[in-house]
Amino acid sequence: MNLVALVTYLLVMSITPGPNNLVLASSGVNYGFSRTLPALLGMALGLAVQIGLMTVFLGQVAGLISSVQLYLALAGCSYLLWLSWGMARAGAVDKADGAAAPMGFTGGLLFNWLNPKVWLMGFNIAVVFLPKHMDPLAAGLLFSLITFAVGLPCIALWAGSGVAIRRWLASPRRLRAFNCGMAAMLAGTAFWLMAQMLPAHVLPVVSALI
Repeated sequence: MNLVALVTYLLVMSITPGPNNLVLASSGVNYGFSRTLPALLGMALGLAVQIGLMTVFLGQVAGLISSVQLYLALAGCSYLLWLSWGMARAGAVDKADGAAAPMGFTGGLLFNWLNPKVWLMGFNIAVVFLPKHMDPLAAGLLFSLITFAVGLPCIALWAGSGVAIRRWLASPRRLRAFNCGMAAMLAGTAFWLMAQMLPAHVLPVVSALI
């Protein structure tokens, strides 16, 4: 196993814009770092667990996953579009309003299972980096630990960046523009991920309809 290549791949995939990072940056702006921390830890742990499970069971479920891949993509991207709609409608958070709450640990833990980027990432890691003669259970545990160690600081950086510009976004107009911009990026990410997961013969038909 090329450990350097695996870490580099995880670093690039974890720190580049994606649904997780956009949600965390938006949460950092609207709720601050401490209230975003449970979701951040949940996402990091969820990502590590998902990568480990996909590594262990890829051989047994590869056929099944391939047959339902498009449906998983539809469900995941639909959820991302719904999330972007809610993000666009978010306004300034009133600290006295107990109804306003960020995504919690459980939400962050489960978020990856509806994130098409994570599914693509997991498939690539299991297929490309899984050593042929290594025990799948040991490989899954190792990949989980490496994924958590690399992914946590990367997504924390996005949450922290949201906190850093929170004061500048104290203006309701600026905050509204920021939320709408992040929502647009999240929706665009959903459509892009959908295009990546569509079968090759379907893309020309979709392009013609658009």
